[in-house]
Amino acid sequence: MKVLGIYGSPREGGNTDLLLDSVLDGAASAGAMSSRIYVREMNISGCIECGGCDQTGVCVVRDDMQDAYDELIEARVIFLASPVFFYSMTGQVKLFIDRCQALWSRRRIEKTADKRRSRDGGAGYLIMAAAAAGDNLFAGSEVTARYFFATLDKSYGGGLFVTAEEKGDILKKPEELKRAFEFGRDATLRELRPQGGLT
Repeated sequence: MKVLGIYGSPREGGNTDLLLDSVLDGAASAGAMSSRIYVREMNISGCIECGGCDQTGVCVVRDDMQDAYDELIEARVIFLASPVFFYSMTGQVKLFIDRCQALWSRRRIEKTADKRRSRDGGAGYLIMAAAAAGDNLFAGSEVTARYFFATLDKSYGGGLFVTAEEKGDILKKPEELKRAFEFGRDATLRELRPQGGLT
């Protein structure tokens, strides 16, 4: 089974990178094959809302997103990681998500409205680190993640949310890295069961 990790932090080796590394290690322990997308390394522009994908499900903007579309479709489980910026995801992640309008168009073309109510493409999970606690700190990002995963025909499986401020702080919290490992393992096992991979 294929699992995809989307690294959404602009900072290499930061807390969300380390958390997602642990999540993917957990997925691998359950037998998944993982691939990775580092959004900070991509050369992508925003959606230009041209309507070019409306009838085809194919984005007309040619940049690094073209390589990401197949990865997003093929993965059975997706882990999306981002630090919290102003109570939301990073701008890089939102840019990436906005460019998936073409995949929404493709889903609308391929499935009737009734069939779109179900999610049979797997599951997506959100991983976030925040510098401070706060009311509804992750709520807005969860709404965005739900709709992003629905666009990919995936159900929202839940989130892993931690507090970590300075770069590498998460390394001082081995219990959180263990929780991340178990999160990735358990998410993978849940997805394997309905496919007959486990009894």
